[in-house]
Amino acid sequence: MRRATAWLAGAWLAFALGAQAQPVRKPSAYESGAGSPVQAAANRASGDALPALANQADFDRLARVYDAGSPGAMPHVLFAIDRHARPAPRLYFINTPRFQLHDNFLRHQGLLTGDRAALNRNYRDADRRFLLGTLSWQPALSGYTYEFWEGDRLTPALLRTTAQSLQAGFFAPLRFKANSTAQQAVGEAAGKHVVTQEALLGAQTFIALNTGAAVGRLRIAATAEAAVQLAPQDIVVLREVPISLPPVSGVLTERPSTVLSHVNLLARGWGIPNAFVQDAARQLARWDGQWVHLEVRASDYAVRAATEAERQTAQQALQRRAAARTGGQRLTIAPDLRQSALQPLSALRQSGRKHCGAKAANLGEVNAARLEHVQVPDGFCIPFAAYADFMRQHGLAERIARMRQQPGFASDAGVRRQALSALREEISHWPLDASQAQAWQQRWQSQLTGQGVFVRSSSSSEDLPGFSGAGLYTTVPNVRSAEGLATAVRQVWASVYNFEAWEARAAAGIAESEVAMAVLVQTAVDSSASGVMITRDPFDTTRRHATYIAAKRGIGIRVVEGQRVAEQILYSSRSKAIQVLNRSADDVALQLDPAGGVREVPTTAGRAVLTDALVPRLAAVGLAVQRRFGGQAQDIEWALQGEQILVLQARPFVDAPRR
Repeated sequence: MRRATAWLAGAWLAFALGAQAQPVRKPSAYESGAGSPVQAAANRASGDALPALANQADFDRLARVYDAGSPGAMPHVLFAIDRHARPAPRLYFINTPRFQLHDNFLRHQGLLTGDRAALNRNYRDADRRFLLGTLSWQPALSGYTYEFWEGDRLTPALLRTTAQSLQAGFFAPLRFKANSTAQQAVGEAAGKHVVTQEALLGAQTFIALNTGAAVGRLRIAATAEAAVQLAPQDIVVLREVPISLPPVSGVLTERPSTVLSHVNLLARGWGIPNAFVQDAARQLARWDGQWVHLEVRASDYAVRAATEAERQTAQQALQRRAAARTGGQRLTIAPDLRQSALQPLSALRQSGRKHCGAKAANLGEVNAARLEHVQVPDGFCIPFAAYADFMRQHGLAERIARMRQQPGFASDAGVRRQALSALREEISHWPLDASQAQAWQQRWQSQLTGQGVFVRSSSSSEDLPGFSGAGLYTTVPNVRSAEGLATAVRQVWASVYNFEAWEARAAAGIAESEVAMAVLVQTAVDSSASGVMITRDPFDTTRRHATYIAAKRGIGIRVVEGQRVAEQILYSSRSKAIQVLNRSADDVALQLDPAGGVREVPTTAGRAVLTDALVPRLAAVGLAVQRRFGGQAQDIEWALQGEQILVLQARPFVDAPRR
């Protein structure tokens, strides 16, 4: 996926938007004539370029290949068209291993002089001298495409000139590949059949979501819930994308999902290989139950039998992992249990983390920043102290001690899952102090006017730089009564003992004594669209100027669940290009139910969720939030209500550690 979205921009941006000019060879007076016969002959003799590619051998001779030998190999040849050449535009198919940038070739040939601005005119001006692009073999299409840098300001006339020149000099049919929504519009205006990034990704049978290698026991399961015995040493093949997952050594799914689904964020946090592989269960059936070595690369994956030495090494690494993950540092917030008063969101800042957790404190920071065109729904925090008092009154510590003593609890994941479920059920029915419940109700009525609210977790072990805790804890949507509020708070408190949360904390070396749960009670918003964004390109860590956005219509719960693919977009703040990776596959949206909770309403699958005007606005909001948190890349949950952008969550984007 990274190659399909980022390799082109990376090569061209290196010079067009920041690299230094190369030394220029001064041409003779005769050579400097554009496309002169002497120059063309010299090109052929030197192997710098060809005026035509008459067959596959010609293409192979000039091509550079990414991921050679893999199913996703992408041979490509740079081309340049000199529009000032006479009597007709002159085409150069460039020796791409020799000249990896157009700029290098043009200056070496004496066709371009001047500074960076002289080159940039050939990407931006309608009357430019050169058309600079790339011709590629697309494995997903079994055919060739030609394309331009994502920020190239093409016109229909320039595209028609390109198509005419290329097809006259190339041995096979060619299709135009648009690298932005603006280029797609140009292609359609020029009457071309346009290949989009969405179409290419839709044809993929493999997408790497987190690269890496692992050794473990391969397990094939219809769902995560069906695999009750999943253990940290397992590499799991899932027939569908689960909402959450206990710690494992690797994940392969048969259905694609967004990079910000809970499972993908967990995989990044654990540093394990993770990929979409079409028909994975059938392909890997012979390995089910066996110890294997899995490697997920950018464009393919490989599975083989693990050696006995690899198996022993992996088992030893599992035993050391908790200490290695923490690195001797505390991953949780140290709760301050002296503050028991309810805290309005408007009063929260970073220092409030020790009372109300990172989720609530981060939202307080965003709210306090008064960012232009951004709102944070109002709310209040029930601090850690209320949780600690409630659990102490009902003897939680003793109850957990008895649970740990159950036969098989330490060794059998199925026993742990059942025991934790029973504990959550007990907690949800433990009686509340009447004065405490009344205080919540009064704050809900006075501050939030009794509107529907989302009751959200804000624990001491989530939204942190070393541990995101994505999807581990419970949110109760659109609570509309005082009784419902009291029930929802206990549900969120009890979610500390969700099976996946228990297992994830154990894998990270987080002691149960370090965990406390604050609760954020926040006004419910019936959004027209919502989603998540990362303030950099998650597929290519060098592209810090990019913003990744995932979006769906309606309330955004399902964007992070990952069970249906959201609309996915990459936006470059440098080139201003919008790349659509795919449109939303959902044919239903979630809306607030007047009776409480949420309900499904029908919608049109495949229709654009975000307009080209909205994408840059969202990206600007993301960068403003990033600046508020010291420039660290952010994972942001957002919603749209009319034209108003709402920020619902901001946390550090977790880079995948290497195991």
